[in-house]
Amino acid sequence: GKNSWPELLGTNGDYAASVIERENSRVDAMVILDGTPVTGDFRCDRVRVRVNRNRIVVQVPTTG
Repeated sequence: GKNSWPELLGTNGDYAASVIERENSRVDAMVILDGTPVTGDFRCDRVRVRVNRNRIVVQVPTTG
């Protein structure tokens, strides 16, 4: 399945999460505020959608 979504950079985080889960049914997309401390473990079934305070995606979402 797909594991990187550069085309979602600059879009709404909730929209991005729905697109990611539709395009790769094996992942769980989580919208988080950029800069939030997260665990360092790698998980191929997780995509962190990093957004700013306006809920805009500020980093290319990738699995991990």
